[in-house]
Amino acid sequence: MTGAGSSWPSRVAVVGAGTMGVGIAHVFAASGIPTVLVDATPELSTAARERAIELLSRLEHAGNVGGGTTATAELHLSAAPSIADAVRGADLVVEAVVERPEAKLAVYAEIEAAAARDAVIATNTSSIPIGELAAGLDSPGRFLGVHWFVPPLLVPCVEVIPTPATDRRVVDVVVEALTRLGKTAVVVGDGPGFVANRIQFAMFREAARIVEEGIAGAEAVDEVVRSSFGFRLPFFGPFTIADMAGLDVYADIYETLERGLGAGFSAPAVLQEHVGRGEFGVKTGRGFLELSQAQADELIDRRNRAYVALAELRQEIES
Repeated sequence: MTGAGSSWPSRVAVVGAGTMGVGIAHVFAASGIPTVLVDATPELSTAARERAIELLSRLEHAGNVGGGTTATAELHLSAAPSIADAVRGADLVVEAVVERPEAKLAVYAEIEAAAARDAVIATNTSSIPIGELAAGLDSPGRFLGVHWFVPPLLVPCVEVIPTPATDRRVVDVVVEALTRLGKTAVVVGDGPGFVANRIQFAMFREAARIVEEGIAGAEAVDEVVRSSFGFRLPFFGPFTIADMAGLDVYADIYETLERGLGAGFSAPAVLQEHVGRGEFGVKTGRGFLELSQAQADELIDRRNRAYVALAELRQEIES
């Protein structure tokens, strides 16, 4: 990270050129940062670069990215014949190979053998604990997780996952760079699935159980989710929604769910603690967050305007 600043990273290597690797390369190359893609063979690397440019061209043609984005990326994106060639001179290496620890660890050995000593190494794993992977590196202080979402160029969030061994300067420089690239970089703790996938897969588990139990079919579940709380989620997270609804109300609902569905639906201890202290959310001025009634009213006004705009956008896209 020598000289890290507003120009960092000056060169990026993306190891693994599947859907996510190509998408991550889009972000850097489209921003004018020299970026190298590498896959298992020179032929696959070259084909991946061509595919990356083609996909970006389609996004530009559809009006999903600005004019000239493809030309910028084409100028700054290259393919390498090997991992060693790709990472040599890169100050950020992003690994995006298959979700198998042994495959990733083999790749890290090749990266560490050829990369600069101060190059940051990041993994895009979506589920494997970062600490488990870091244990296989010679220099775990420069290693962390950067979990992107499909498609990386268009989805703002990137989960940044350090381990206890990660140098704090590495976290700071990665967050700064991602923010400068227009991403919402959120530092979270390590653990299977991190934040987004842990929540997403918990929701899918319950959706699948509803279908299994015959309560609703897959199409009905999809329609309920996207047309109900799915409407809120672009604007508010679960804790803001809960604070506005009332944590005491949530606790009562959990009692009903637990009676009907078992202990797996008991109220979380942290919710019970808030309710026990009389912290019900907006109505008492404190819950998981501190939102006054005035702040809540402002959020509700903003939410209502957003709902109208979102409904119109959805109708436009679906018509």
